[in-house]
Amino acid sequence: MMSADARSGGASSAGPERSGEPTAEGAVSAPGPDGEPRKVSRRFPLFTRDTARPEGGGRAAPGDAPAPARQWPLLTVVSVVAVGLLLTAFDVFRMGTILVGLGLLAAAVMRWTLPGVGMLAVRSRFTDMVTYGALGLVIVLLAMMAQPEPWLEIPFLDDTLHFTISS
Repeated sequence: MMSADARSGGASSAGPERSGEPTAEGAVSAPGPDGEPRKVSRRFPLFTRDTARPEGGGRAAPGDAPAPARQWPLLTVVSVVAVGLLLTAFDVFRMGTILVGLGLLAAAVMRWTLPGVGMLAVRSRFTDMVTYGALGLVIVLLAMMAQPEPWLEIPFLDDTLHFTISS
């Protein structure tokens, strides 16, 4: 077998790699249980110790502000949805579900316009906007189409319903 020096054309790298501890110039390793950096490895860790924060997942207010102020976007959306659910529970179904949908649409708008939304950021900005926006739009449209006396009628859906039931 050829040695590492022979395979690389005679040029060998510096010391610590020879002693069995691989190092990389300027590499930072994850801390061990004692808080000290462990040896650097190019392998994936067996256990994930940390995850990256979603873009825009920083605080919505300065760090010295109280916790509710730092998470005002999430608290706003949750409050609007809670009021909508309460209205739905008290037999104001259409207005309650429209309010739930509008809360999700507000979350999509905040995710798009604000640089930091705290815990309202779950995934990437694009994925959050599409998810919140699509769910909010569907809920509002379904609430407007609810029987009796729908505010919105979509003819092809009515024809589809009649076709599937009469067959």
